[in-house]
Amino acid sequence: MSSRWHRAIAELSAQGDAARAAAQRVQDVPSGQRTTAAAISYVAETDYLRSASALLRAHLADRRPPRRLPVARVWPCLRDVWKDRALDRRGGVWRAVPRDTALARMRSARSDPLLAAVIDQAEALQASLRGERQVDRLYEPYIPDRTGSPAADLLGAGRTAPTLPGFPDPGHPLNRAFPRSGATGTRIQPGREAEFNQLSSDRSAVHARALAFGDAVLALLVEHRAEGASPESGRLRGAGRWVGREQQLVPERAKWPAKLNGYQGATLAGFGWLVLACTGLPLTFGHRADLLSHYTLLFLASGLIACTGTALIYRHGPKLITAPGPQALFPGIVAAMIAFTVWQGQGPVADYYFAGPYDRYDREYADGCLAASPYRHDAVQAMVDDGVLTVTPVEGGTTLRLGPAEDGSTHPLRPLDRATWAVLEKYGC
Repeated sequence: MSSRWHRAIAELSAQGDAARAAAQRVQDVPSGQRTTAAAISYVAETDYLRSASALLRAHLADRRPPRRLPVARVWPCLRDVWKDRALDRRGGVWRAVPRDTALARMRSARSDPLLAAVIDQAEALQASLRGERQVDRLYEPYIPDRTGSPAADLLGAGRTAPTLPGFPDPGHPLNRAFPRSGATGTRIQPGREAEFNQLSSDRSAVHARALAFGDAVLALLVEHRAEGASPESGRLRGAGRWVGREQQLVPERAKWPAKLNGYQGATLAGFGWLVLACTGLPLTFGHRADLLSHYTLLFLASGLIACTGTALIYRHGPKLITAPGPQALFPGIVAAMIAFTVWQGQGPVADYYFAGPYDRYDREYADGCLAASPYRHDAVQAMVDDGVLTVTPVEGGTTLRLGPAEDGSTHPLRPLDRATWAVLEKYGC
């Protein structure tokens, strides 16, 4: 057995152990962490299924196994979103189910009892996928009987609602989304209850079948690639590493209240004002720096700041407004003060760092070394032409030529000829 196959089988065995441990952990974990444990279990089972499928493809094609088994990434900064997505999509298990092409490749391989077991489990997974796709189509909108009997309402007594033109199937998503003729109820289509129960059972069994498929592939690989000797569990990657560490993966956080009181609303308004003030920073500095021609980048930067601020408020806001009574207003007051400072200060700060040529002349020369000379602010005529600032004393004298004279520039004004050098050296500039 090659070292690559030995390592791949060992890692697959570790993923199977982690998937089973994650499934058991859902039953043992405290109720506050059960949803996180369920998300880890779903993703760990999907990792096991995807890795088993990848190794099975390599085995049937008589190729070397992949260097790294396919596993899902745990998002480092958005673990709450990762958890919700894993729960909504059952860890992505439906996309990992072997398709018809993979099943045909298994059936075309040389007959083998262990491979037959793998095929049986793949067919069971396809039955689960079929249940996921078709079970909702067995519902239909209907018009309840006008008897007003609670028993009739419970049993779904009534007649099937008319279907939309061109969609004769009453279970079509459009017919269920836009019921006609006053249909107010939804029921299982009459006579298809047994089919509905079978599809529901197949759909619910997908996780157990994913584990069974992975175990069948592992037994096949151990027999044919490891000479019947099962290697010890290898390195574990993916969601299986988080089994037993639910609190560390997604810490418990304060929840948003169902209804904000006045103090909490005022605090939230202060946070919103702070985000709005920060959103204007790229636009303000871009305007002063004469970068409005790059408005796309400026608006993208503002949008990024707005999204980041909103995400931070959504994540940390509940914790900041949990204080009782007027104490919940304190974070909002601090945020409002910072917002006022940013709102009022961004313009002057931008003007200072991205000053025009006249302001830079006053700051660098007229208010400093030339303050007592004929080149002071109130004794000259200045003009900008083609990037050159020309300063002419009213009482007569050498004309200063300084550059670069550009709006929004951060470069200091420098003399552009020998005469200007001599004047500035004379006054100690």
